[in-house]
Amino acid sequence: MDTTLQDPLVGQLLDGRYRVDARIAVGGMATVYRAMDTRLDRVLALKVMHPALATDASFVERFIREAKSVAGLAHPNVVGVFDQGAQEQYVYLAMEYVAGCTLRDVLRERGALQTRAALDILEPVLAALGAAHRAGFVHRDMKPENVLIGDDGRVKVADFGLVRAVGTVTNTTGAILGTVSYLAPEQIEHGTADTRADVYACGVVLYEMLTGAKPHTGESPAQVIYQHLNEDVPAPSALVPGLAPELDRLVASATARDPEVRPFDAVALLAESRDARAGLTDAQLDAVPPQALAEVRDAAEDRTSVIPRVLPPGQGTAHHTSRLEMAPPLPPERPARRAGLLGGPRRGIVAAVVAVLLVLGIGGGVWYINSGQFTHVPPVLGQSEKAAKGRLSDAGLELKGVERAYSDTVERGKVIGSDPKSAARIRGNGSVKLVVSRGPEIVEVPDVEGVTLAEAKRRLTKAGLVPGMTTREFSEDAAAGEVVRTDPESGAERHPDSAVAIVVSKGSPVDVPDVTGLSVEDATDALDEEGLKAKVLPDRVNSPEDAGDVAEQSPAEGREVAEGDTVTLTVSKGPQMIDVPDVTGKDVDDARSELEDAGFEVKVDRPFLSFSDTVESQSVDGGDRAPEGSTITIKTKGL
Repeated sequence: MDTTLQDPLVGQLLDGRYRVDARIAVGGMATVYRAMDTRLDRVLALKVMHPALATDASFVERFIREAKSVAGLAHPNVVGVFDQGAQEQYVYLAMEYVAGCTLRDVLRERGALQTRAALDILEPVLAALGAAHRAGFVHRDMKPENVLIGDDGRVKVADFGLVRAVGTVTNTTGAILGTVSYLAPEQIEHGTADTRADVYACGVVLYEMLTGAKPHTGESPAQVIYQHLNEDVPAPSALVPGLAPELDRLVASATARDPEVRPFDAVALLAESRDARAGLTDAQLDAVPPQALAEVRDAAEDRTSVIPRVLPPGQGTAHHTSRLEMAPPLPPERPARRAGLLGGPRRGIVAAVVAVLLVLGIGGGVWYINSGQFTHVPPVLGQSEKAAKGRLSDAGLELKGVERAYSDTVERGKVIGSDPKSAARIRGNGSVKLVVSRGPEIVEVPDVEGVTLAEAKRRLTKAGLVPGMTTREFSEDAAAGEVVRTDPESGAERHPDSAVAIVVSKGSPVDVPDVTGLSVEDATDALDEEGLKAKVLPDRVNSPEDAGDVAEQSPAEGREVAEGDTVTLTVSKGPQMIDVPDVTGKDVDDARSELEDAGFEVKVDRPFLSFSDTVESQSVDGGDRAPEGSTITIKTKGL
C-alpha cells in the first residue's frame, strides 16, 4: 500500500510555492518529501519538521541552525539548502534533491565493498566534513544513512540537523545526541564533541565499508556504549583477511579512543586516506571481498579479538600482538614443534657463522651492521613544522606523523619535541614523529569590532583561533563590511583552534518600495532613489498589470535589505486571454459563480423594477475571449 496517499501534505502547495509530490523518508525529527519549486520549475527535497515538534523552540532552533550552517558551506559534496520557512504548523527546509540511494542501502545490499570503492566514498565525505570543520562546524551524526550516493556517482553528506559550532560545548542531560554505533568515546563520557568526533565516526564508517559489519555490536545500546569506551575498534583485516596493513592503520588512527591521538579534523584524515591509497597496488584496491563475509560477520559481531602476529626469529615472543599487522594464529602444536625442532639447530648455525667470520677476519661486516646502517635524528626543536619535515627528509628519515600539544613557551606551529628525540641513534631508513606546538592552552579572543572581515580573520588566525561562520546583519552603528561582534565575544578565553563566529554589518536597513504596476524605467528610478539596484528578468509573465509594466518584484514591498542590494523585477506581458462562459438564461448567483471560477470579476445590472433572477445578456458573449481578471457585466430581464 502506498502510505504517501495517507500523508496530508502530499499534493499540497506549501507556502504558495512548493508542490509536495511524494514522501521519500520519515525520521525521528522530520519527514522528507520530493517536491517541485513552482517558481523556479525544479525538483527539490523538502524536509518538514513533524508538527508535534514545531511548538518546541529548541527543535525549531536546531532546524533553522541546520539551514544557516549548510547554506554557508556551498561545497559540492554537501547537500545544499535553498530556502527555509514555515506555514502554519509546518516548518521546512527546501534542499537539493539527490536521486540515488544512501550508503546504508549499498551496505545492506552488498555487504563489504572493494577497497577502491570504500576510499572513493570516504574521501568526498571527508572533503565535505573538512569544509564544515574549517568553517567552524561539527556534524555530530555521521553514519551511512547520511551519505547519499547519486545515480551519477556523486557522493554527498546530508542531515546537518545536529551541527554545532566547534567551540560550543554540548552537554547531554540523560540523552546522547547522535547514533550510538558511531559515537566517539568523549561524546558518550563527557557529552562533548569537536571535529575529532566526526573523525571517529568516519573511521567506524570506513570499517563498516571494508568489512560489511559494525565494529561494536550488542543486544542493547548500553553494550555498544561500553565497547566504545573500553575496547579499541578491531583491525578490519581481522574480519576480512588479506586487507592491506595501510587500511588497518587508517582505521586505527581515525578511531583512537583518545581524541588527542586522532587526526585533528577531516582535512587531516583525508590526507592520511590519500597517503594510504598511494601505498596500495591496483590488486589491493580492487580485491573482491570474500563472498562468505556475511556468515563471518554474524560470529564476529559478538566478540572482539586480537590475533597474534607471527614474528621473525629473535624479534619477540609469542606474547607480542599487533592491531596493524595481523596473521592467522598458528595451530597449537606448530609453535611447539618449531621451538623443539628448530631451536637447537638454529643456535648451532649462528655459532658456526660467527666462528667463520672471526676466522676470516671479516670485521667490516660487523661495523656495517652496528654503525653503517644507523644515523642520528637531526635537531628540529624550535623549527617550523615545514622546516623540521625538510630536515628529516634530508637525513633520509621518514615522517611517522605529527602530534600537536599545548605549550606556554614555544610559539604555535614550532616543534617542541620528537620521537625519537633529537640526536638519538636511529636506523638510516627509520621514521620520526614530530610534536608541534598548538600554542598556549588558553588564548584570548582579540577585539576585531569595526575592522574589515579580512582583517578580523587575520587577527583571529594570528591569535591561534579559527575564523568560523560569517553572518551578516543590519547595523545603524557600523558601516557595511565592518565587523559588528564575534561569538564568543572579545576577551573570552578559549582553547587554540576553537572557532569564532563573525558578524559583519550590512549597514543601515533600507525598506523595499512597491514598484509593481510601474514601467521598468520608473521602477528602476524609484529603486535608485532608495540606493537599490534593479535587475530585470528576461522572461515575461501574464498578470493583471499592463504589458511592459512590473508584474512581480523580489524582495517584496516592505522587506528590509542593505543599501546597494538588488531587487529583481519580472515584467508583465499583459493579462492572459481566457474563454468566457455562456451564462445567459442561468440564475444570477449561478452565473456569478461560474464567471468568477473562470477568473473574471462580475457586475450585475438589474433594470429598474426588475424582479427577475435570470440572466438575459452578458457584456462579453459566451465563447469569446477576455483578459483574465477583467469584469463581465450580466444583465437580468426588465419589465
